[in-house]
Amino acid sequence: MARRALPLPTQRARCALRVPTPRARRALRGELVAWFRGARRDLPWRRSREPYAIWISEAMLQQTRVETVLPYYARFLARLPDVDALAAAEEEVVLGLWSGLGYYSRARALRAAARELVTRHGGRFPRTRDGWMALPGVGRYTAGAVLSIAFGAREALVDGNVLRVFARLFALEDALGSKALAEAAWALAEALLPEDGDGLDPGEWNQALMELGATLCTSRAPRCEACPLRARCAARRAQRVLELPRPRARRAVRDVRLELLLARQRTRVLLVQRAAEGRMAGLWELPTRELEGADGPSSGLWPETLPAGLALERGGALGELAHTITHHRIRAALVAARARGSQRCARARWVPPEELDGLPLTGLTRKALALARGP
Repeated sequence: MARRALPLPTQRARCALRVPTPRARRALRGELVAWFRGARRDLPWRRSREPYAIWISEAMLQQTRVETVLPYYARFLARLPDVDALAAAEEEVVLGLWSGLGYYSRARALRAAARELVTRHGGRFPRTRDGWMALPGVGRYTAGAVLSIAFGAREALVDGNVLRVFARLFALEDALGSKALAEAAWALAEALLPEDGDGLDPGEWNQALMELGATLCTSRAPRCEACPLRARCAARRAQRVLELPRPRARRAVRDVRLELLLARQRTRVLLVQRAAEGRMAGLWELPTRELEGADGPSSGLWPETLPAGLALERGGALGELAHTITHHRIRAALVAARARGSQRCARARWVPPEELDGLPLTGLTRKALALARGP
């Protein structure tokens, strides 16, 4: 399941919670860690306590499924095996390795943080929460994850899986996305951290919490009968497991219609780079324009005309594809195109097939190129 960092707790949230007694906390920790040691998945970032490897995995796993991350993680570390390599890499290389994961600001933040670690810290990783949170793109979740897993520091973390476990285990009534629920979860995460006399590693405890939410205490099909904490779960006792955590109010889905032009020069494909600011900044895509849809004004994610300087003649339809970006539901028509004269657009490039995998392409463009190649 995906991971999502959440806000910090306040003293008010700590006071409002009914935290288990010290004895109950010790028993809960022992039961969950014992289960984790027998049930944990063999994931590549769990085979090392190297902070760089753990940091990269945590950045990739936020709001992204483990199954999706695995090939990206292997490819990223093979090309950029340490913080010095990441700091020295060109942005386009980093984005190319990240291309398809989404949330590209995280890739840029990783590179910026690596450069700061090398230039200001001699390539050494911080050993304190404040040190980590001073780095670009690092919040308390990432700081807690790396410090506890890599260094064994007594630091809490809350991601989407941990929040769901706590909402059910302690019958937290506030809705997903609310400040109150996030604060309650952080307060519990801090209160439940292993004590010095437990003989438990904080990183192992944090991973056990996340593993429980990812594999058993899932959002749609929880496996309560296999849960090591089922006897302690307030939601199970009240038969409210599927009610908690309470869902957030959903944003209305917006339908978007696009036209993507596939122009070729022998084996090369014409791509256009998106603007340096805004959504999907700096990524490469097929020449794309937004068509008038039933939902009124355009989404603003794509221009309604092609960039100035592109002279393309439309040909036949090559197919249609569906794509989703946050609350945008996209239907895109892929159309063959022919270049008329030279393309005088500064952001356009004819790309040979062997370079496509190394470019930071939008997810929609990757889908379109796969559709054009056929089965």
